[in-house]
Amino acid sequence: MTTLKLFASFVLAAAIVSTLSAETRCPGNVASLPVRQVQSTAIVIPVEVNQSGPYDFMVDTGAQVTSIDSSLAAELHLKPQSVVGVTGAATYARGGLVNLDRLQAGTQVVEGSPAVTIDIALSGIQDRRVRGILGGSFLEHFDVLIDNRRHLMCLDDTDAMASAIRGERIPLAEPYGPQTDLPFTRPIEVSARLSATAPTPILLRLDSGSNVPALYSTYKWRRPASLQQIQQFKRMAYGIEQDFALLAPQELRIGRSGSMDVSFVIPLNQVGNGGPTPREDGVLPTLAYQRVFISCKGGYAVLQAWD
Repeated sequence: MTTLKLFASFVLAAAIVSTLSAETRCPGNVASLPVRQVQSTAIVIPVEVNQSGPYDFMVDTGAQVTSIDSSLAAELHLKPQSVVGVTGAATYARGGLVNLDRLQAGTQVVEGSPAVTIDIALSGIQDRRVRGILGGSFLEHFDVLIDNRRHLMCLDDTDAMASAIRGERIPLAEPYGPQTDLPFTRPIEVSARLSATAPTPILLRLDSGSNVPALYSTYKWRRPASLQQIQQFKRMAYGIEQDFALLAPQELRIGRSGSMDVSFVIPLNQVGNGGPTPREDGVLPTLAYQRVFISCKGGYAVLQAWD
């Protein structure tokens, strides 16, 4: 789960574009979900939990498992079965693992879906109406379309959208490390090349829960020679101050064609003790693209650049 949230939105090359005329259907005549935005970029949709609600959940393709606020879990009498780790951008925390009998977004339903209880306020989401984070343990059952220009969110289990979507199908990459240490779902990652690291490819997780591209500081050979000469930022994560440095823009290329200049941040300190080694080199917000289509079943993504 990615917890680097909304503190330096200007680092993306793409600008936020004002909403165009309302659109009620998605490609393939699939119905869209009602969407509202938090802090200008985070996608929030209504979700029913165990036939209760709906509650506001943020959609996070970078999270491998759905999270539910501890207060909502208590209201719904959800009993944690065990304690599991929750990882983010140089962060590590622990939460209770619960099983949701039924999770529903729009007409799409997943039964027996796992979730982790966390304190949503500590995740960086400032809107108190948000009661959970919808992650890969739910999203993996559907084709997902995020249309940032028209503020559309679409879920499809019929292959109708996949047949209607045009563009290069970029294979989802296998994460680093053995599969045995991968809980819940495979992270949604693509292979990319940076001007500073070519021809060596890197793995980036496609993340709708963040608007900040990040490279992990564990890869020290990508750190700048002098951090004193570049801009730095701070945020609070799990009650601890965390520092980040903003790198100079680099050319990012994914797939056979198209590139853009992106300024990544790198975390300068770790929050939380322990935690697994990152399965990728960094994260790339879906906000960097006008439209992002992800087919976990098909094992590919289609990325449409901003005009």
